[in-house]
Amino acid sequence: MNEEKFDSRFSEQDQGENPIKEKKNEHETDELDIPTTLPLLAVRDIVVFNYMILPLFVGREKSIQAVDAALNKNRYILICTQKDEKIDEPGPDDIYHTGTVGMIMRMLKMPDGRLKVLVQGLRRARIKEFLQQEPFDLVEVELIKEKEVKEFGPEEEALLRAAREQSERILTMRGIDATEIMAVLNSVDDHGRLADLIASNLRMKTPEAQKILECEDPIERLRLVNQQLAKEVEVATMQAKIQNMAKEGMDKAQREYFLREQLKAIRKELGDTGEGAEEIEELRQALKKAGLPAKVLKEAEKQLKRLESMHPESSEATVIRTYLDWLVELPWKKTSRDRIDIKEAERILNEDHYDLEKVKERILEYLSVRKLNPKMKGPILCFVGPPGVGKTSLGRSIARALNRKFVRMSLGGMRDEAEIRGHRRTYIGSMPGRIIQGMKEAGTKNPVFMLDEIDKVGTDFRGDPSSALLEVLDPEQNYSFTDHYLNVPFDLSKVMFICTANILDTIPPALLDRMETIRIPGYTEQEKIKIARKYLLPRQIKENGLKPEDIQITDSVLAKTIRYYTREAGLRNLEREIGNICRKVARMVVEGKKGPFRITLKRLNKLLGPPRFLDEDREKELPPGVALGLAWTPYGGEILHIEVSIMPGKGKLILTGQMGDVMKESAQAALSYARSRAHKFNLDDDFAEKKDIHIHVPAGATPKDGPSAGVTMVTALISALTNKSVSNDIAMTGEITLRGRVLPVGGIKEKILAAVGAGVKKVIIPAQNKKDLEDIPRELRRKVKVKTVENVDEIWPLVQLDEHNK
Repeated sequence: MNEEKFDSRFSEQDQGENPIKEKKNEHETDELDIPTTLPLLAVRDIVVFNYMILPLFVGREKSIQAVDAALNKNRYILICTQKDEKIDEPGPDDIYHTGTVGMIMRMLKMPDGRLKVLVQGLRRARIKEFLQQEPFDLVEVELIKEKEVKEFGPEEEALLRAAREQSERILTMRGIDATEIMAVLNSVDDHGRLADLIASNLRMKTPEAQKILECEDPIERLRLVNQQLAKEVEVATMQAKIQNMAKEGMDKAQREYFLREQLKAIRKELGDTGEGAEEIEELRQALKKAGLPAKVLKEAEKQLKRLESMHPESSEATVIRTYLDWLVELPWKKTSRDRIDIKEAERILNEDHYDLEKVKERILEYLSVRKLNPKMKGPILCFVGPPGVGKTSLGRSIARALNRKFVRMSLGGMRDEAEIRGHRRTYIGSMPGRIIQGMKEAGTKNPVFMLDEIDKVGTDFRGDPSSALLEVLDPEQNYSFTDHYLNVPFDLSKVMFICTANILDTIPPALLDRMETIRIPGYTEQEKIKIARKYLLPRQIKENGLKPEDIQITDSVLAKTIRYYTREAGLRNLEREIGNICRKVARMVVEGKKGPFRITLKRLNKLLGPPRFLDEDREKELPPGVALGLAWTPYGGEILHIEVSIMPGKGKLILTGQMGDVMKESAQAALSYARSRAHKFNLDDDFAEKKDIHIHVPAGATPKDGPSAGVTMVTALISALTNKSVSNDIAMTGEITLRGRVLPVGGIKEKILAAVGAGVKKVIIPAQNKKDLEDIPRELRRKVKVKTVENVDEIWPLVQLDEHNK
């Protein structure tokens, strides 16, 4: 419900019926036959006084019922004010018990279901008892009789005059014609009636208005009204003072403007240049030195002429001056000299990063072509891989190897297109986009510009930043990139853009087509040990204030830390655990214990606590209906248990575990394949009609999708139907067709890494993925036996547990 406050003020005499003109005399209200039982209407932020006529919007169900009840009887209703306007369903303790009996003069139903009622205040009344609260509040009331003024002396006359005079003063200060209103106020000699009349038109807080309403003595009530009038006079006086000060300030500014214009004309006649002319001359010289292209220089000179004709203190002059400063500070021709020494660049890349051979090879190729063709355009590279594999730090290393400036711009969560293209100069506080800001920060025309987390760009009503990047990341277009703020083309073709992403699915195809994608997979255990030994451990020793001789960690301790305390494709958690060890050693050093501190396998458990991950994520023995699959996520590979349960039923297929549409289709294909091979596995031909099959993928809160679990679902389904267990040290991946073909899937290296981490000895992959085994390091392939299959029929003999396997 929204009972709207009626803002009846001296300046608004034309709203509805005039609340001052249409009044009932006291003897008229005494003659009214007001019953002692009335419906209650609770209103917010308004106190209704006698003789007051105002419209109310009624929306609460109880309030609508109360209005209907009043209209069906005698149109009388008790109007009381809520103590807290935020309460939607006020109870007896939430409203003031003193209110005003009003008569509903008119009622109108609004299109949205609310009622608009016009009510007139008649008599003060007090709630004696709540008779009912549903479907509307019905109360027993006691009418408050107006006290008579026994003596009419100088004080009473002074109160009347003060109220009239202060009212007239307020109206005059607000510029309102007070003739008609004062005629009404002068005709009222009753103290209580005059107090109610003025109070109903004053701006007061609810507690102050309620205090006046509850005051039964008319002299005291008029005294309270005079106090509120005195406050209103003080406020109106202050408003008038503020307006006069503002007007004087404006007149002064206009006077100064004309004087400055006259001074400018005098200086021009004398041939004398002031400070403004000196500043413009400095800007002109700076623009000449900036090496602006002809088109940009023409625009700059045009804006400089506009600045000359403007007043230096005007807002438009400030905008133009800032614009010209941006043109001066941008690197239009300044470039950094590339390090063309291939051997030195290769040494720097190897020094900063271990492995990542494909990335290093691509950078050295770029340098080689750059040496042969200095005018070549910068490449657009996109590094894709799980978090923590060194994508962002690789960008800094590339800039160092090329001897270029490095600029990083995070795109994660960006939703405003203006972040890329900037705001137009017509907006207050406008500025260039972050591309141009980055170029100014670099100070050269050919920096290494990293666009981090490009797969996490959002879209909303402010535009699509990924679409704005289409021009930036196209070497055939970005030589004339136009920022909305500059509104002149800027050459980005010499910039080497490097993007990073965890996944490619969320990148628009048009944007992905402009980039050369380089995948950076997760690291093996041996690679992590070498990286920790060469990079992570020295960095953490230095950051924690230790010396290299203070701590000794063997490769076996690092391997245990990797295996039992981290489970990731990257290195972030490993560095945290190494930092945790270094902090423990730092405390020992501060406590005065003597080093060096040798971290043994036994001591590792005391420093880092019990192992968080175990080698055996899988069960020691798999029951029938369970098989091990391999999944690939943006954060690396993982082992996936797929469970199948067979129950008597009517052929219903139940799928649970937050499966996506593609994964559900794989389950349907697995069931169809099993039905087509029923004779081979000695199953009843009608088993699908007499049994319910429930396929579940644990970790139900995690969404899963993709076709690569197809072979695992078939294996688990056949295991459940034949009641035969499968081997617990074999994991598999692959998409299936209805004919039983096994199709290739992605993320083979990540999946094999996950299998080795979980202690799996054998992995089954599609035959068409055999080429992906070349990317897997030899030490990793030694730990797991990989079998390739072309048809699902080949899998069951490999995974089935017979007596020999047991």
